[in-house]
Amino acid sequence: MDDWIDYYDSTHTIYASKLHRDLHFQVIARDIVGYIPSPDAVVLDYSCGEALSAAKVAEACMTLILAEPAPGVRGRLIARFAPNTKIRVRSLDELRNMQEASIDLVVMNSVAQYMNEAEFDTALTIIRRLLKPSGKFVLGDVLRPDVGMARDVLALLMFAARNGFLKDALVGLVATALSDYRQMRSKVGLQRYSEADILARLTKARLSAVRAPKNIGYNRWRMTFVARPAPGTP
Repeated sequence: MDDWIDYYDSTHTIYASKLHRDLHFQVIARDIVGYIPSPDAVVLDYSCGEALSAAKVAEACMTLILAEPAPGVRGRLIARFAPNTKIRVRSLDELRNMQEASIDLVVMNSVAQYMNEAEFDTALTIIRRLLKPSGKFVLGDVLRPDVGMARDVLALLMFAARNGFLKDALVGLVATALSDYRQMRSKVGLQRYSEADILARLTKARLSAVRAPKNIGYNRWRMTFVARPAPGTP
């Protein structure tokens, strides 16, 4: 595997158990719903992954667009949500052809770490073009340079203890340490950004942003930012 898209398009062991996987997506869906401005909103989940709880998000808005770069994952999304007329599945390339200023809320959660800096800046440019002047961009689960893997492990164990899968989480951590995921982290790495770095990149993309008081998901040591089109910019 050459990159993270290939990794997530493969059969991987990133989740400790089915319960961990399901709860992970349920928590993210709940947090995304909290940012939806109204029932008639058009929402874009940028690089959404498996999005197992997307139907819950779709219930809270008019249209939910799931954009996913991995072709295998995208195929599963299409099959899973085909009966749901409120959900549309798109590739990232298709976003370039979408109508300008057509989206009320864009969410990019736990994605920035898997992009190089050029890819991240390109994504921000596309997102800025799609946002309505009154729209909102939520950038979640950003890794910080001063917080290492130990805090990720602690966050997982705390989440597991609260939700009854601690034993599975401990076994899963051992499996992950011996898996392709550990190899990918060593080979490709993960991008980390300080709060100042993210705010500067968002400003460059003509977005006015603040750090949210709470991160999306269960890892409180990662960061979420809320941005809007900067006043006075086209």
